[in-house]
Amino acid sequence: MNKLMTIARQFRDDENGAAMIEYTILLGIIAVAVITSIGLVATWVTGQWSTLAAAL
Repeated sequence: MNKLMTIARQFRDDENGAAMIEYTILLGIIAVAVITSIGLVATWVTGQWSTLAAAL
């Protein structure tokens, strides 16, 4: 029983799972920001090419 209580305390005090969740959320936010940036740049480049094609 004492060994089970020791294991339970170690599991309670272990913060690796919480850190992993925080890093996963951070990675998700970064991924959304990168995808949004790529979409905005693609829209801008398409507009510039359209303007250039119309001018030619």
